[in-house]
Amino acid sequence: MYLKREISRKFEKVNRSYPIVAIVGPRQAGKTTFLREYAKTADASYLLFDDPDVRAMFDEDVKKFESQYLEGHSVGILDEVQYGRDPGRKLKYLADKGRKLWITSSSEMLLGKEVLSYLVGRVSVLHLFPFSLAEAFSLKGQREVTPDIIRRVVAEHIQFGGYPKAMLEQDHELKKTMLRDLYTTMVLKDIAQTFSLGDINALERCSVYLSHNAGSLISYESMASSLHLSFHTLKKYLDAMEKSCLISLISPFFENKAKEIAKQPKVYFWDTGLRNAIANAFPESPDGRLFENYVCAELLKMGCRVRHWRTKAKAEVDFVVEKDNGVIPIEAKVSMPSLKVERSLHAFIKRYNPPFALVVSYDGLQGRKKAGSCVVHFTDVLGMRGLVGGKIE
Repeated sequence: MYLKREISRKFEKVNRSYPIVAIVGPRQAGKTTFLREYAKTADASYLLFDDPDVRAMFDEDVKKFESQYLEGHSVGILDEVQYGRDPGRKLKYLADKGRKLWITSSSEMLLGKEVLSYLVGRVSVLHLFPFSLAEAFSLKGQREVTPDIIRRVVAEHIQFGGYPKAMLEQDHELKKTMLRDLYTTMVLKDIAQTFSLGDINALERCSVYLSHNAGSLISYESMASSLHLSFHTLKKYLDAMEKSCLISLISPFFENKAKEIAKQPKVYFWDTGLRNAIANAFPESPDGRLFENYVCAELLKMGCRVRHWRTKAKAEVDFVVEKDNGVIPIEAKVSMPSLKVERSLHAFIKRYNPPFALVVSYDGLQGRKKAGSCVVHFTDVLGMRGLVGGKIE
């Protein structure tokens, strides 16, 4: 079963203009399936860089690689190309020879300056993540959308996440097994191997620590001490986890360093199902932190620039979405019994005068309330997607 992904329209657009289109996202998020669906209407050569023979020829003789694998094909699909040696220079050579390439990578390493500096004007980079809530509704064929249906779909999406294989499986215990196996593969293969991290046990301790602290401010010194790691080693591991699309470190939004937190990030997982597998807990109903993580993941999948806000006087807003025409403060609440604008949100609205604000609840309370001249929308996650306005280019 193939589900058309949200990036499809953009892929079709950039594919007409660039010799190389790169699809970057975590392992098993559907990158290969996505490109193979488009390859059905193209004479494509599919090359997996996990294959040592393919990788060796790419590494040792790119001209021979071209003649053996790409000659006679309208497009070459280079899957997990980050495992190749010096990919930037070689991809430039192939593009300049007139080759059409679709490439995938499960690591943001592909986006490093040592690669992209060779590909200026030749490549368009798109991100593909696990299924979003909108894609989850499409997968389930839900045409009727009621509050009960929204909550049921959201609850399962939070519990088991959006990785396609786990979403397509009906048995809940098998879903859990798949997610645990995916975590093992991601840690042992993608992160440890790609970033040359020698201490797998330390990497696992780090990911478990983060899974229990998702939505929290990160103190590098405190975390390093708790895990018995040096500051340098911890930063290296966190950077690898972020570049492998396991976690996202959300920076603070501020204008006044004297009054607002300016340095400490908050940590969130790109997929709550994978977070649950790491924490070894799959709650049927989320607590506040887990729901907050879910809201953040949905905003990130939409392409939003997300920050958090906290003052030294302890006022805080969960998320601040930066848009060209202003900022949108967003609070995530598991339960919202009434249309109440809390003191911290009031403080942000007074200071920054946003065009509107959102209170997003798992309960899905709907309504609007004025806070000064700002309209505060109370809605569910599906409503949030419409109000925030989708992808920010």
